[in-house]
Amino acid sequence: MNQKIKHPLLASPGSIGGLELKNRMVLAAMGSNFASEDGHTSKQLNAYYEERARGGVGLIILETSAITWPAGASMPNMIGFSKDEFIPDLQLLTQSIHQHGTKIAAQLNHSGKIAQEDVIAGRPIPVPSIPTSERSDMFGLLTQDEIMNFIKAGGPDGKGPRYHELSVEEIQIEIQHFVEAAKRAKASNFDAIEIHAGHGYLISSFLSPAVNKRTDEYGGTPEKRAKLLIQIISEIKKQIKNLPVLVRLDANEYRIDNGITPNDFLITASLAQKAGADAIDVSAYGNTSKGIAFTEAPLVHEPGGFLNFVKMAKKVLSIPVIAVGRIELDVAEKGLKNNEFDFLAMGRKLLADPGLPNKIISGQEHLIRPCIYCYVCVSQIFINKPMKCAVNGQLGNEHLKENIILSTAEQKNILVIGAGPSGMESARLLAMRGHHVEVWEKDKDIGGTVRVAALAYEPNGRLIDYLKNSLDELGVKIKMRTLATPESIQAFNPDHVVVAIGAHRDAPSINGKDRRNVFDGEQLRGLLFGSDSNAIKKLSFFQQIILKIGRASQLLRNITALRFLSKIWMPISKNIVVIGGDLVGLELAEFLIERGRNVKVLEPTGSLGPNLSIVRRSRVVHLLKEHGVDLLTNVDIKEINSQGVIVQHEDSEKVFPADQIIIALGANANLNLSEELNKINISVSSIGDCTSVGYIHGAIADARKAVINL
Repeated sequence: MNQKIKHPLLASPGSIGGLELKNRMVLAAMGSNFASEDGHTSKQLNAYYEERARGGVGLIILETSAITWPAGASMPNMIGFSKDEFIPDLQLLTQSIHQHGTKIAAQLNHSGKIAQEDVIAGRPIPVPSIPTSERSDMFGLLTQDEIMNFIKAGGPDGKGPRYHELSVEEIQIEIQHFVEAAKRAKASNFDAIEIHAGHGYLISSFLSPAVNKRTDEYGGTPEKRAKLLIQIISEIKKQIKNLPVLVRLDANEYRIDNGITPNDFLITASLAQKAGADAIDVSAYGNTSKGIAFTEAPLVHEPGGFLNFVKMAKKVLSIPVIAVGRIELDVAEKGLKNNEFDFLAMGRKLLADPGLPNKIISGQEHLIRPCIYCYVCVSQIFINKPMKCAVNGQLGNEHLKENIILSTAEQKNILVIGAGPSGMESARLLAMRGHHVEVWEKDKDIGGTVRVAALAYEPNGRLIDYLKNSLDELGVKIKMRTLATPESIQAFNPDHVVVAIGAHRDAPSINGKDRRNVFDGEQLRGLLFGSDSNAIKKLSFFQQIILKIGRASQLLRNITALRFLSKIWMPISKNIVVIGGDLVGLELAEFLIERGRNVKVLEPTGSLGPNLSIVRRSRVVHLLKEHGVDLLTNVDIKEINSQGVIVQHEDSEKVFPADQIIIALGANANLNLSEELNKINISVSSIGDCTSVGYIHGAIADARKAVINL
């Protein structure tokens, strides 16, 4: 085997139920909303999956699909398997996947109590028992635009879902629906099927003692609760030959009283194996009325969050076990070596970089575009929008010829100003097209504001590393400590200039903002990295000495080292008031509480974190509240004085004492350089935060758009 391969076991072939796979990397099923509204596949959906097949993944598990479409659908654009009319389009999909040597499994499902489209249509929802409802704590965090999408969840009469408890006879009908859908999958040339028995859907509701209160043959014990699943597996195996059956199971239900336990899971998995299942896909679920629960399961935030469940399953099963849940490649390789599981399923990683498998196989892992676990992708589903990715601007646009970065026939000399994410991404794409590209950065380090963000949230740093590695691979020169002026740019004589200098960050006019214990965003950045002499002068003599030592040793330039050292000491006092509750303010508060600070967040508007994705926003707010952080909205900041921050809130004046105040407001467009270049007739594009503050997602999207339009 090629010695350059860092993870040879991931690249090695495997088998599921006689189905031979070229490697052990699996695309986990993730809802896309790319299908047509009529239940058919679409050019957009087909191109999205074909791009992952082209990237070298061994097995694609199709996003969850409705066996009784339109009934049982959880998204407005969901694939249907309920009618033979869907087969021709599904055949086109499987054909496009097979031409790349990749196999594909259809994930068959009835969404049960999660069937949002049934709620909207006013259709009765089949369940084992009538569930109790619980108001989501996410609702109060939604923006007005987001709320409009949630209103539909009330149904046509505004009274919410209508549930129907299935009779034994009706259960037999549901079993046959699964069988008929499996037959259509076989006729559509799918290589396998996966029965979705997790995530609160119909089968999962039968498996969960929290929902299944039946006293007949389908309820009461783990074995009886599993009967529906076992009958589905048995009937499919009986009626359809040579079709491997995978089963996705919840190994645990978080924050759900009397929910599925790991012991329940092991019993069900063993029964499924006995019934003929060919592999178990190990997942988990949580109480989605709690914002943080969704990031515990099914989209786990903690790295390797389900690995203990996977190891438990592997000890009792003889069929392959598929692991999922933010498992990094080194951990996956070790798990395969130790026989802890057999295949690695990845969702978000393959959204960020569909070519990840091929890059592993070719020894180019340093060029894998990293997922930063920002939850932009999954948050789209909450508001019934097509999936997108913060770091991959091509996601969802694979079918558009105009979105493909093609080689240019006219090579240009292009200057990019700014080595933040938008600047580096535009430089990468321009170089891929064949242009000669040079990047100028005024600071001594690359990354821009993402460098600060990486200090608070480590995955952001991976994006900087990837972009730098990509530019090095393409031979793009980055000139550090190079100030771009109209004169210096004119002397360089470029054919085109891309301005990506970031936002202008000045704290708003607050009386007292110049006090010694007050820092704005730029000053805080300079303080943490030891690069702002004026900000450092605000510190005590002892603090200044420590920072000088750190700067002299170059430790302050190393993000990893600085992140570690900041947990031991940093020039930030114990009691902090953060003015601003958007993305920057909330992530800063999260960073500070992790380092033992007492924090209060004051937001002038009525919304917290509108620029954070819904799921990420819910998680951060939950964690901050859990740590006792006061989060106040609609706060009118009056002044900062020796007492602290003086505000008007809820018709009364209040004082918030603080050792230090950090103003996380004041990011605005910065078009000065672009306007100056226009005046001297230099061709210019402005991208990223210097046009409008869009953070990483906006930066990456802007870069791609600018290159395509050039």
